[in-house]
Amino acid sequence: MGTQRQMGLIQRMFGRKADPATAMQPLYDQVVARAREPHWYEAGAVPDTMDGRFDMIAALLSLVLLRLEPEEEARQESVWLTELFVQDMDGQLRQLGIGDVSVGKHMGKMMSALGGRLGAYRRAFNGEITLDAAIRRNIFREKAAPDAGVAHVEKEMRAHAASLAELKTQALLSGRAPW
Repeated sequence: MGTQRQMGLIQRMFGRKADPATAMQPLYDQVVARAREPHWYEAGAVPDTMDGRFDMIAALLSLVLLRLEPEEEARQESVWLTELFVQDMDGQLRQLGIGDVSVGKHMGKMMSALGGRLGAYRRAFNGEITLDAAIRRNIFREKAAPDAGVAHVEKEMRAHAASLAELKTQALLSGRAPW
């Protein structure tokens, strides 16, 4: 017992604490995997570019965050999920060769973009604006987009939102439940 207490003290003093956000890694990985599904870029005509992939991750992450929003017990997990998004985007920027001086500015823009998308999709699912309009603005960035592609993205986003709504919170947070 004494040895275990000493090891615990040594680990607390010199060891790394586990990042609690890592508990949300399976769910974040699930969001990214869903956003990379080819149908978004093929049938949905989402531009298969860095911006297009960012927009799909932000859209699906927004759906998950909106699902968790009314759940008081999931507030911390929502924060951790957002932190994983920030870490991922930071890493992506650095891989592109963006230096330390510019990363903060880019991250600010990305967080603002996520917040804007979250608000737009919240308004769309509350019936304040159409989901079509939110998709055209936030995924296609108001550029010409084929109606069939927008309709596909809308249909799939609605299906994902409905699947998320059916999941129990803990099942969703596990990152293992299909949606």
